[in-house]
Amino acid sequence: MSDFAKLVGAEGPVTVVGGRTRWHVGGAVHSDAREVHAPSGVVSYDPAEMTVTVRAGTTTAELTATLAGADQRCALPERGGTVGGSVVIGENHPEVSGRGWLTSSVLQVTYISAEGKVVRGGGPTVKNVSGFDLPRLIVGSLGTLGLVEEVILRTNPIPPRSQWVESHDADPFTIASQVLRPSAVLWNGSSTRVLLEGHAPDVAASLNSLTSIGSWSEVDGSFDLPQYRWSLQPAELNGCSGTFVASIGVGTVWRDEPQPRPALSPSVIEISTRMKSNFDPTGRLNPGRSAF
Repeated sequence: MSDFAKLVGAEGPVTVVGGRTRWHVGGAVHSDAREVHAPSGVVSYDPAEMTVTVRAGTTTAELTATLAGADQRCALPERGGTVGGSVVIGENHPEVSGRGWLTSSVLQVTYISAEGKVVRGGGPTVKNVSGFDLPRLIVGSLGTLGLVEEVILRTNPIPPRSQWVESHDADPFTIASQVLRPSAVLWNGSSTRVLLEGHAPDVAASLNSLTSIGSWSEVDGSFDLPQYRWSLQPAELNGCSGTFVASIGVGTVWRDEPQPRPALSPSVIEISTRMKSNFDPTGRLNPGRSAF
């Protein structure tokens, strides 16, 4: 049994505390829940295999710096906090089209169950994965199914050139027809910013293609993102008002206020309730939080 498993134990309400940067997500944890901290540190990193094994309490800033030393990066958002917190919240990086989806980037997860046991799911490479795909289940679960101790993440190379460009007259919904897989297309209702990545000639060619739908200028980076993440269908984006930043083609919108909880169908409620009951029958893991 790991030291973290001993710390979590098998009885009483418990919650893992990281950087508290997304502490509001999923509802408030009950005040009687005992707070624990996950272990930290990069366990191993193999740039040639493009995988990194990292403990959940490691800050995303530390992981980013480690990967950057080998000219690599990963899918975790760089908005502060810890690796484990980012995984259980399930938020993709704004540059998701270039970095990859978080659910596909978590190759293996080690977590502590409600019974205080160490559980491992997935494998160090995609070909080694068999049985239940526990990593995809744990991503976005808000720690309500298991408390993450360690993960293996897929990494990818930092492109030779990355260039953000902005337009005030281009239609953001036509970008995909002009550029093959831009790493990000962000729109705030009045202007559009696009991240072009690759070798310098390819970036130049993509920028030239964009000039057919608007005028563009180079900018330092992305928009500042509001605090709250929404999930919206593409048809709903035109109805956005106030301060927002929408990731076109992804379905993510950042806003200054939390998204109202949607009405769930009876089947979704039944499945989520049954899953929670199977993984955490006493409701001791992050009580008060809900991933649905």
